[in-house]
Amino acid sequence: MKQRIEIGILYSRSGSYQLVSDACRMGAIRAIADINADRRYGIELVPVERDPQSNADRYATLCEDIFRNSSARHVVGCVTSWSRKETIPVLEKAGGMLWYACPYEGFEANEHVVYMHACPNQHLVPLMAHVVPRFGANGFLLGSNYIWGWEMNRVARDLIADAGGKVLGERYLRIGETDVSRLIGEIRATRPNFILNNLIGTSSYAFLAAYHDLADEDPAFSPETCPVISCNLTEGELPAIGETGKGHLSVGPYFAPRPAAFASSFEASAYASVQVMADVLSRDPDAGPAEFSRAFAERRFSTRLGPIAIDAHSQHATLPVIIGRIADGVFEVVSREDEVAPDPYLSRYDPAKTFGSPRLRVVS
Repeated sequence: MKQRIEIGILYSRSGSYQLVSDACRMGAIRAIADINADRRYGIELVPVERDPQSNADRYATLCEDIFRNSSARHVVGCVTSWSRKETIPVLEKAGGMLWYACPYEGFEANEHVVYMHACPNQHLVPLMAHVVPRFGANGFLLGSNYIWGWEMNRVARDLIADAGGKVLGERYLRIGETDVSRLIGEIRATRPNFILNNLIGTSSYAFLAAYHDLADEDPAFSPETCPVISCNLTEGELPAIGETGKGHLSVGPYFAPRPAAFASSFEASAYASVQVMADVLSRDPDAGPAEFSRAFAERRFSTRLGPIAIDAHSQHATLPVIIGRIADGVFEVVSREDEVAPDPYLSRYDPAKTFGSPRLRVVS
């Protein structure tokens, strides 16, 4: 008989970034079902779900509730960096672990968090290395008004300076804000070479729609001339964007082929999170941070994202880096590099190498 192990699922089922949250939850739930049906695993994973309803103040409380009212010591969850940081004190107190399946801004490492999606050297740095030689180095920076937007734009300012460009504007919107008229006006006036979009959810969708209208009025803002580039835009959000996203660029460890195993990198990363977790727990059902750190140092893991190594010191995953262009409801792959090791603090970043000779192999 399989040993039952409860694990927490902490994703919002409503709110401005619901599409991303739903994709992550779907990946985790699918992985749980597949592992439970696989006789090779001697464990049965039992999900313990909580819904923060996109309220950042509820994540810590509900994470604590999972630990207090179940036997779970592992939680797959959180979308925003705000919510992730809210849960860390709870994880440290309980000796639990958070499996985080979304891209983030880097400059963090905690033994109670496993970072299963991309950090800056796996998203923003290669995306800028692709864009600058093709479009120019002068950028306009957008962000939702919280940690992701602030920190991503901070790194982008340094990258633009290293590339010899200028930041022509930097603006923020509160999460969920959809009035983007001021942003469009400033972009029209400053005429950048590209726009870095660190807006999330409905704010991002509203901006892309308004930018599409601007391009209709002035071809200088077409994606072929002045693209919108993103590090967190995936297939799961394309139905909400429609034709307004066509031609713009995003980066991630996975883009869905046709037919697709997963609908987005968020779903794929959440699925891989549960796979890695189950691999270790099937050998040691009581494994905690120390045991997982040893496992990360000793072996690689087979996942639906491909073979994954997890750095035992930073607990960030080695991942593919794929740049995609939106076309007809999917992302066309324009460049790919396999198995890029994480560098969350950009300690190995080399401006000359990044902007002098781009590392990514151009596909199309």
